[in-house]
Amino acid sequence: MLQKLLFSILIGLSLYSCTTIELKEQQHFFPDHQWSSKDSLEFKFDVKDTSVLYRIYLVVRHEDAYGYNNIWVNIGTKRPSENMQYQLLDLKLADPVKGWLGTGMDDIYDHRISLTPKPIRLRKGEYIFRLKQAMREDPLQYVLNAGIRVEKVTE
Repeated sequence: MLQKLLFSILIGLSLYSCTTIELKEQQHFFPDHQWSSKDSLEFKFDVKDTSVLYRIYLVVRHEDAYGYNNIWVNIGTKRPSENMQYQLLDLKLADPVKGWLGTGMDDIYDHRISLTPKPIRLRKGEYIFRLKQAMREDPLQYVLNAGIRVEKVTE
């Protein structure tokens, strides 16, 4: 009896750990590892499933030599049947005590920063996101990638 119970628990855990996260992620690679304020990055996502909630993230990858604990980004969002709306965001990348807040390997750090305070519903259709860095340093050194991630909430 105990063996059957343990076997059932093991099967249940293996099935639970194999759940997939439905997401769409697009990134722009900066070959010279610098992001100019002239670079306006554009990402398009087609939303078909309106029955679920979504989270939207800014994705940034940088080297350890990146000189700031934040990044200012001007983010444009165009929802279906609406005009582009921009917001200037100061996004935290590091903490004085903890260091870099993203995940790191060697001297490269990846950040997935939530742009939505809680999961949101999206309308059916095409969403367009535009990103421009708004830091005082131009071009912004040691930035490898920047992009957008749209993730279905599976809770």
